[in-house]
Amino acid sequence: MTRVSLLSSPFLLGFERLEGLLERAARTADDGYPPYNIEQTSETSWRIVLAVAGFQPDDLSVTVEDNQLVLSGAQSAPKERTYIHRGIATRQFQRRFVLADGIEVTHAGVENGLLTIDLVRPKAESVVRKISIATPQASGPARKERSND
Repeated sequence: MTRVSLLSSPFLLGFERLEGLLERAARTADDGYPPYNIEQTSETSWRIVLAVAGFQPDDLSVTVEDNQLVLSGAQSAPKERTYIHRGIATRQFQRRFVLADGIEVTHAGVENGLLTIDLVRPKAESVVRKISIATPQASGPARKERSND
């Protein structure tokens, strides 16, 4: 069976990588833990906030791998406690966000049980390049133009 791509238009040259990123984002499992918000803080910046109650900064990891922001957490050895009710999850997690080209992580911090990641897309400068058009060089004796005399 032939697979039809949304990005297979002849006018979309060089977007093959974008299609792969979209497929990767669709495959990302979403079990809902930890809960998170994504806020747009300006036209070119965003903030991701994850609820990571009980995790210490040393228990958390923020990395960027191949245009994927990877947030993970694993608590150190738990202390022996007897719980009557345990409603605060302490399991390890890994959450991935696919980033567009040019998106940069500018800050990561933990405060009041919230992991905050700030992202920005620097304004791209408009660049216009004039491309010269090459002409074939005559290889051999000069060509004579025909005239209709």
